[in-house]
Amino acid sequence: MKIRINELAVTVDTGMTLQGAVQLRKADADVCILNGFPASGETVLTDGDEIFLIRRGEIPTEEELESLMAARHTPGVHSRLKQGTVGIAGVGGLGSAVAVALARIGVGRLVIADFDVVEPSNLNRQQYFIDQIGRYKVDALAENLKRINPYVTVDAHCLQVSPANIRSLFSGCRVVIEAFDRADMKAMLVNSILEMMPHCTVVAASGLAGYGPNNTIATRRVSRRLYLVGDGTSEAAPGNGLMAPRVGIAACHQANQAVRILLGEEE
Repeated sequence: MKIRINELAVTVDTGMTLQGAVQLRKADADVCILNGFPASGETVLTDGDEIFLIRRGEIPTEEELESLMAARHTPGVHSRLKQGTVGIAGVGGLGSAVAVALARIGVGRLVIADFDVVEPSNLNRQQYFIDQIGRYKVDALAENLKRINPYVTVDAHCLQVSPANIRSLFSGCRVVIEAFDRADMKAMLVNSILEMMPHCTVVAASGLAGYGPNNTIATRRVSRRLYLVGDGTSEAAPGNGLMAPRVGIAACHQANQAVRILLGEEE
């Protein structure tokens, strides 16, 4: 009969127990999940069962993690994501959340750029931990991404993005995420990439402060190589600050649009 162990198809004898599968594929496993639930070793397997064998604290090999991701995404989709390169300009509330989302799905290379440090006020919405306060954001984020997916390449640049370095920073990127706070920096990045990098698309953001309605955050195509995420109006102000839920909605819009571009879905 045929079963799947850690997303790999395996043919086993009829009547094999879960413990038998453990001995066959991963004798040192101390967590056994059968069809989504923990099960005892004496459980008799049936055709089509799906098993995950885990050793607590062990990092899966690149091959194992690739198999798991390909099974979730389908192999063709995962292969294209793995070959993709995305740039992220600014790794605050938007940029750090975009990076986490793209690392989780296995985008092959992320180029992150920022010169700021983690401050206590960042922790209400940014993907950092309290013990990382005072560290450069790109260094802290690279460390966090490695813990999520050690097989994603992260090129971290601790510097201020400017027209003089944009081309060299993001030269290999199919997509660049604009994730700055200041309007002048947003305009500088968008204009520079559209003018200097004809094969690159920008996914920018505007209007995501506060706790307004979820569905006013939208993605729209402004021009052939520019997408804009947000409601276009809500600015940070007293009583309408930047908060994790709405910033997260916008960041996931940006990340999903980057995925669509990498996969050729540019409506």
